[in-house]
Amino acid sequence: MYLELKYFQRAAAGVLFTCSALLWMFQFSISPVFAQPTSKDPDAKGGKPIRIICFGAHPDDAEYKSGGSAALWAQAGHEVKLVSVTNGDIGHWAMAGGPLASRRTAESALVAKRLGVTSQVLDIHDGELEATLENRRTITRLIRDWKADVVISHRPWDYHPDHRAVGELVQDSAYMVSVPFFCPDTPPLEKNPLFLYSSDSFLRPYPFQADIVVDIDQVFELKVDALLALESQIFEGGALGSQAIMDAAPPASKPELRRAWLRERWEGRSTREANKYRDALVRWYGDERAQQVKYAEAFEICEYGRQPNDAEIKELFPFLGGLQAK
Repeated sequence: MYLELKYFQRAAAGVLFTCSALLWMFQFSISPVFAQPTSKDPDAKGGKPIRIICFGAHPDDAEYKSGGSAALWAQAGHEVKLVSVTNGDIGHWAMAGGPLASRRTAESALVAKRLGVTSQVLDIHDGELEATLENRRTITRLIRDWKADVVISHRPWDYHPDHRAVGELVQDSAYMVSVPFFCPDTPPLEKNPLFLYSSDSFLRPYPFQADIVVDIDQVFELKVDALLALESQIFEGGALGSQAIMDAAPPASKPELRRAWLRERWEGRSTREANKYRDALVRWYGDERAQQVKYAEAFEICEYGRQPNDAEIKELFPFLGGLQAK
């Protein structure tokens, strides 16, 4: 009886997958896999837009770490989605719960609108994210649904448990996105994406390695303007804030002072990134241009997923400069 039941379960799963696969093939037969290139597309002569999905633990992480690169991709006609895996509902010193989750979701959406990208905030409690099977399925489906060419996340070692969980979940999905019978309700990807880590300063078990460093000088002001929307985190201090911290920041009634205050902080942060990874900038942009770069974002190639050569990296990051010989 047990064997018969197992056989029936496997047969039913096979029928389900076959039906979903046929539906998927039919949908693809009447519509393109990606949106049609626009006049902004660098490959509008017949190429397809690159599709990028960036995962952060909270409704500010992906914006901070990848906002400049996201803007560059978007301006070139490519498709970018910023995903917060938790709703940020304890990320403030004076408010929490549903009102804070709604507020932070709106803030994240406004950042994305200003950058020209898409955003999504998952309804998982802040501070409670775990690398469970259910959450692995959620991340796998999101990557598949976006038909991602590039996936960006935290590294799986970090000061914050939610950050670590995001890194682990994305790592666990790196193989599963191509496995047909894992989440058979969502068509598997035909080609494994490039999985990347965003930069951090943690040293154990090993320091961040800057494999790809992006010059964001031309979109730095746009990134600052976009991040102004994160009022609960930037001007009110977030989870570890206080009334004193909030009072020390320029008030909302003085938007020009607020912008200057925020720009000064991000100028320091982005300049440190460029200076720290100057050698990688030289490799991708050449010495002359690399020495002129003021602001940068850096990424490490995950050993899971696609292992690209330099030419493939240039295709996925079309705004990189001329690659220098090693």
